[in-house]
Amino acid sequence: MAGVTDRPFRQLSKKLGAGHAVSEMAASNPQLWKTDKSTRRLNHYGEIKPIAVQIAGSDPDMMAHAAAYNIERGAQIIDINMGCPMKKVCAVAAGSALLRHEDLVARILQAVHKVCAERDVPLTLKYRTGWSPENRNALVIAKLAEEIGVTLLTLHGRTRACGYTGEAEYDTIRAVKQAVNIPVIANGDIADPDKAKFVLEYTGADGIMIGRAAQGNPWIFREVSHFLKTGEYLPPPTLSEAHEVMLAHLEDHYSFYGERPGLLTARKHLQWYLSNYLGKDNPLMDQLMVAQSTTEQLALVDEFFKAWKGQGGMYFAALTEKTILRRARLAA
Repeated sequence: MAGVTDRPFRQLSKKLGAGHAVSEMAASNPQLWKTDKSTRRLNHYGEIKPIAVQIAGSDPDMMAHAAAYNIERGAQIIDINMGCPMKKVCAVAAGSALLRHEDLVARILQAVHKVCAERDVPLTLKYRTGWSPENRNALVIAKLAEEIGVTLLTLHGRTRACGYTGEAEYDTIRAVKQAVNIPVIANGDIADPDKAKFVLEYTGADGIMIGRAAQGNPWIFREVSHFLKTGEYLPPPTLSEAHEVMLAHLEDHYSFYGERPGLLTARKHLQWYLSNYLGKDNPLMDQLMVAQSTTEQLALVDEFFKAWKGQGGMYFAALTEKTILRRARLAA
């Protein structure tokens, strides 16, 4: 997820139970590789292995060059993005826009696979079920990818036209899993342990990918992993653990981006962590959004936790209550 799965967030996710984490989309255009944004996206210093780099573009030669470039800089897995539905990505015929052009998909996969095979690096593919509900070609793409040598598929249960609206469907993922002999990872609307179990059982997929549900809730990885292994629910994080995790994430985030960029880019994470419980109109949230330094942001986070601790940890009581209610609805 561009702007989200940076190195600090990937590190945090892996520490909290994610078995695998893929980088933000890296541009295939060499002219963009030296920008501050691209430099950060290609920074894997100290990252927990394996290092998986996702590349995006529409030119086979550029994509192959980008794969080689990233492998030289430490990528141990190359992942091709043919799933992003964002307008600015699709406008240059990249991301999920490629699904309309199966011949181009084949040429990109062949070019990148050649580079990866020569360097003994696995190639994976992230894509969608098609470019519209009336034009689902995930099966065609899956068989094509397997024949070329792609080692793993991650399939989001929506088409390009769906964006992130409506509900993900899993019939197509199940059909793809039954049609190929390489691992298939199911993605889309997996936001809790129960849904993870359902999707795995329904599709027969080899694993699941969690994206937006981890924003503000990185604990979801360990909760899902524990539930799938034991059938038991883990409790929400304690007040002290959540405080510790958030501070560590912010400190790593600031160190990675620097003072001013770190201050600004941390805002979305703070909103995800806290807005469901503070509300967007809460004065403390307003202060977090206009803080003028990382030191001020950290102090406000400390203030938040001290306030909740003074109220007997009601923040996490509310989180626990929401979890219990959700599970009761699922059981019904």
